[in-house]
Amino acid sequence: MLKRKIYDRLLSWKKNGNGATAVMIDGARRVGKSYIAKSFAESEYKSYIMIDFGNVPKDVLDLFVNDVTNLDLFFAKLSAFYATPLYKRDSLIIFDEIQQYPPARQFIKYLVADGRYDYLETGSLIRLKKNVQDIVIPSEEEHIEMFPLDFEEFLWAMGDETTYPLIKSCFETKTPLGQALHRKIMNDFRQYVLVGGMPQSVLAYCNGKDFEASDTAKRRILTLYREDIVKFAQGYEDKVFALFDGIPGQLSKKEKKYQLSSISKKARYRTYEDSFGWMNEAMVVNTCFNATDPTIGLALSSDCTTQKCYMADTGLLVTHTFNDKKYTENDIYRAILFDKLNINEGMIMENVVAQMLRLNRERLYFYSRSDTQNRENHMEIDFLITEGKKISPVEVKSGNYTSHSSLDKFRRRFSSVIGNSYILYSKDVMVKDGIIHLPLYMAALL
Repeated sequence: MLKRKIYDRLLSWKKNGNGATAVMIDGARRVGKSYIAKSFAESEYKSYIMIDFGNVPKDVLDLFVNDVTNLDLFFAKLSAFYATPLYKRDSLIIFDEIQQYPPARQFIKYLVADGRYDYLETGSLIRLKKNVQDIVIPSEEEHIEMFPLDFEEFLWAMGDETTYPLIKSCFETKTPLGQALHRKIMNDFRQYVLVGGMPQSVLAYCNGKDFEASDTAKRRILTLYREDIVKFAQGYEDKVFALFDGIPGQLSKKEKKYQLSSISKKARYRTYEDSFGWMNEAMVVNTCFNATDPTIGLALSSDCTTQKCYMADTGLLVTHTFNDKKYTENDIYRAILFDKLNINEGMIMENVVAQMLRLNRERLYFYSRSDTQNRENHMEIDFLITEGKKISPVEVKSGNYTSHSSLDKFRRRFSSVIGNSYILYSKDVMVKDGIIHLPLYMAALL
């Protein structure tokens, strides 16, 4: 069993909510929603019923059509069908993949009001228009987003529960870890980057440190995503495929903003807006928006038409980049393991930083300004984050970088709103010239 942090959030919901809300776990396909829901039910309740709306029997669907006005009869039939007794305030009913049957989601309002049992929903693409039309979204839902395993969870899967607390301590005090320990952690981090955080990939890798088995698991997940595009993006699936398949090429460029002109010279954002939205709702990407004027805030100056599109799981990006070739032909594995990344492959590290920053934020932002007339105004900052009332620029660099001109110009131009400045790179903690240098594996702590 993979230890996941979301389990503690579910425990808190159960303890503090006392049945006042249902909890919705929202996440990408194959991120582990159903597994954690079942594990939670088995450990924390006397009994549970799991209704998989991706493969639900007709007799169960009929209950939601014919018996919703009589909850006594509804529960009696549900209990009989699944041969599972239900106990007042000690049973959990799971609506798995609820986006497949939206009327059941609307029914949550009345089930919660009844108060007999607890309710947990899992879903992907739950906010897509086709999955919410004709239903009233229950206000009784408490949402929790579920992401791929983070680096700490990956270390737990590897049997290491002692290293990350030390990483946190050194981050808080800005103390170097020391050459030997930093080298060991970077080695573990490179494995995490390649394997990613999708549970099937992690489990495949942990069984013998097998990168090829991990790659096979990731290819199955990517195939599933493509099947979902065909199934759930009907009418504009070709556009979603074009955007999804173009991600590695876009990220490999020096300026990683998604250029629709690479798809078609006539392509415009308004014709691809729904396709970008689909990938976001599927949680297969982490979109990063250009904040054009940090002095008035990131969200207020966000330009949705200028965005970078990172894969939500970096391990999937590694496989997606070479999905048309065999695992043995994927040079990124060797480049990352032996710290031999070239400029184009540096996209992998920027992607994993985006993945780690997204854990604590609803949206990601960057800063980009092009001025061919005055080079002083030309700037590219990988990420912008807020710390209190201040804005902090974050740059991702290789260990052997020689300058940070954009960061210097940004700090001068926006000095009144800037707090800390960060460089994330492959070396140990260092504070130099007013810039905090942190190892890449500390990105999630920002």
